[in-house]
Amino acid sequence: MLSIFKTIPTHMDYKGQKLAEQIFQGIILVSAVIGFLYGFVIEQFGWTVYIVLGGFAVSCLLTLPPWPMYRKNPLNWQPALPETSGDSREKPQENLKKKKHK
Repeated sequence: MLSIFKTIPTHMDYKGQKLAEQIFQGIILVSAVIGFLYGFVIEQFGWTVYIVLGGFAVSCLLTLPPWPMYRKNPLNWQPALPETSGDSREKPQENLKKKKHK
């Protein structure tokens, strides 16, 4: 049963994240404008809230799962560098810390 969950992709590339954010904001904006206008016309604020919540639900359904349209531009990682044995080089941050305390 758990092996089924391991086959589900859970990543999204950077361009996919940008697209998901734009879709989310667009749906929220459109639903807010439509909800405000409809609520203003019928003079019921509750309908404004319902329409905005509906837009929120639709935008979550479209943007939260990692759909294939959000995974079209994967990153090409550089190969890992082999570790050199015998080197006891310090990190640059550690060098700065030691210099400040002298």
